[in-house]
Amino acid sequence: MITGCHALVTGGSSGIGAAIAEGLTAAGCQVVVLGRDRPRLDALARRTGARALVADLSTGGGLAQAADAAKKVDLLVNSAGRGWAGDLATMAQPDIDALVALNLTAPMCLTRAALPGMRERGRGHLVFVSSIAAVGLGGEAVYAATKAGLRAFAASVRHEVAGEGIGVTTLLPGAVRTPFFDHRGLAYDRRFPRQLAPATVATALLRAIEQGDPEVFTPRWLTVAARVQGAMPELFHRLAERFG
Repeated sequence: MITGCHALVTGGSSGIGAAIAEGLTAAGCQVVVLGRDRPRLDALARRTGARALVADLSTGGGLAQAADAAKKVDLLVNSAGRGWAGDLATMAQPDIDALVALNLTAPMCLTRAALPGMRERGRGHLVFVSSIAAVGLGGEAVYAATKAGLRAFAASVRHEVAGEGIGVTTLLPGAVRTPFFDHRGLAYDRRFPRQLAPATVATALLRAIEQGDPEVFTPRWLTVAARVQGAMPELFHRLAERFG
């Protein structure tokens, strides 16, 4: 159950992470919201009653701060992430390293830190914010690979904690109206699919946590795309090349 839990939400400065933190505090949770943007975090904390923790998960010091906070929570939401769009051949090594560190390494380390306490208490929930890009996306190869890796990591952890009272939910959203697209180097200019509001995604995730769902796609019709990719990958990629 969400109500009254102790939670840590990474990537809480804006977007999906901030919306999740707002939903959790509205449910009576004690929330630590983590991010790099102190003014945004402080504003969220004042608005919701969450506690702000300023830390950069791509650095050793920031990751250590977050791991210490993760040891005490019932609910860990790994929402922090960044993107990069463009030709892979032009992508600089520091950009590759940064995406892997934030999108994949940090959730692995925070999950490792959170698990002992959850096991000792016999309860807990782990959330991983992946992306529909996990099925493969041209022009964002490294980003897609980190999100696919995160999805596989979540599935593997789900097997490890089965029967221990610990839930694992992976969120796979499509386009969401957040600053993500401003920072990845390429604006979102498609008419379809339309971008979702962060609050819509957060509501779907919180419902999935309550129900114990292993995965949740937003919007829900993206579930079909994922199934086609898994069952008929060649057809999926032909369609993706044609329609994007």
